[in-house]
Amino acid sequence: MTHSANRAGEASIAGNAGTALSTGSGAKLNLVNSAESSGKIVESVHLLDGGTQAYPRMLLAIAQARKAVYLEVYAFAPSGVGARFIEALSDAARRGVSVQVLIDGWGSARGGRAVAAALRQAGCSVRIYSRLRALLLGHFWRNHRKILLVDDTVAFIGGINIGDENLSEGLRLGWADLALEIHGAHSALLGEMIRHEPRRTVDGSLHIYLSGLGGGWRLRRKYLKAFAGARQRIHLAHGYFIPDRGVVRAITAAARRGVQVHLLLAGRSDIPFAHAATRSLYRRLLAAGVQIHEWNESVLHAKVATIDGRCLLIGSYNLDPFSLANMEVLVEVAETQLITQGETWLNDHFARSCSITSVQTHSPWQRWLLDPLGRLIVRIADKFSRMIVSRRRRKHAAHPGLKASP
Repeated sequence: MTHSANRAGEASIAGNAGTALSTGSGAKLNLVNSAESSGKIVESVHLLDGGTQAYPRMLLAIAQARKAVYLEVYAFAPSGVGARFIEALSDAARRGVSVQVLIDGWGSARGGRAVAAALRQAGCSVRIYSRLRALLLGHFWRNHRKILLVDDTVAFIGGINIGDENLSEGLRLGWADLALEIHGAHSALLGEMIRHEPRRTVDGSLHIYLSGLGGGWRLRRKYLKAFAGARQRIHLAHGYFIPDRGVVRAITAAARRGVQVHLLLAGRSDIPFAHAATRSLYRRLLAAGVQIHEWNESVLHAKVATIDGRCLLIGSYNLDPFSLANMEVLVEVAETQLITQGETWLNDHFARSCSITSVQTHSPWQRWLLDPLGRLIVRIADKFSRMIVSRRRRKHAAHPGLKASP
């Protein structure tokens, strides 16, 4: 399996998707022909930095689709780059490609119906996931996955939704996020998982895990196992960091046994009071020796961790109670070169972030409202997390099985 970090962000997403995409090195990438010219699927994985790098490659893959396109995304904006995706998906459907799109009713509450109408008019199959339930229950029980699968030969998995907030423009940085571009047998395996078909055995250092509603505790277990096995360093970036007590214990225990733990957390958030909730955990983390960095250059939306240079965890799964209830995707990678690229991204963002060494409350607003509210949110989140984990473990014991690549 080959690996590379892409510089496709230097290519413009304006205009038609075309048949080739310029990379930073000046080389040309043709997603279909490179995979089929030798008569076999090329195995490769690429780490993509934000929508600026991911969108051109995703649009190109759709433009070159021959049989099927499957898109599962939480938030899909109808305008801006979202209109480009609508155009690309519609063009694929008109030339006879089977196009299936699943968007979340809460994440795409503002423009989801417009997106669905435009795609259906072009012949795409579109489902808005639990729109009524989303209105009634808010953030709980969502489809939070971000997956694009084309012809079972190339897949894009990560935390990136479809919207202009993920694009850098001038001095404004896009949201800090990552995705994987996966070519080869693991993409075919993902298709089998999504369609609930018998799955092939795929050897390799990459594993894909899908969690259904309430199944996020199994993805949480992947993080706990990684933290427990850490001996040298844990580097982690999570935009919505509201972990339960078990996860906090695992992180602080690692720091106390001498593991260097660096957390990249959101200095600002698109979710009201999320920062206050995360901030309420700082004293305990700092006391254990955890090093905290707050990212303020843009919204932090990534969900990624590296452990000892031997494991990379990346996907849509947040260390918060909502991801325990949601439909999520997580990829576990054990390839040194790709992990190194992930660590490089993390170290670059650590260096550009604000290092938090103590927690001080300067304003009455912070002291009397935000701090107590943050502590309350964390307590509620912890109780909800434990309820989900306990309930789903009992159900899993009666009906074992985890949808994952071997």
